[in-house]
Amino acid sequence: MDAQTQRRSEAAEQELKKVDGRGNALSEVGMKGMPRAETGGVQAVLVTITNKTDREASYAVQIDFKNPDGKVVETRYVGAEDLQPGKKEQPIAFSHQPPDSKLTPVLAKAQRY
Repeated sequence: MDAQTQRRSEAAEQELKKVDGRGNALSEVGMKGMPRAETGGVQAVLVTITNKTDREASYAVQIDFKNPDGKVVETRYVGAEDLQPGKKEQPIAFSHQPPDSKLTPVLAKAQRY
């Protein structure tokens, strides 16, 4: 993970600590699993953050990876900063669990700020 990605992840985590409920931007975030052949064998999800407002905004997103029992085994944070109206960013949330883990990524929270 590069320094900018790490900083955005930490900023997103801090922002989401202030959020009650699931956040105000769930409708502006989508996600899609990525083939393990493209991710070095680890589970990853492509997160699409689209600014649907008429002003610049930043976003914090929490992705929970759940095991087959529905238990959250890992939480990853991604974000987008100073996103212009109508623009989108596509950060990737990588699981750090063993590659053979059967996990389901879930959009837990999304906050526009």
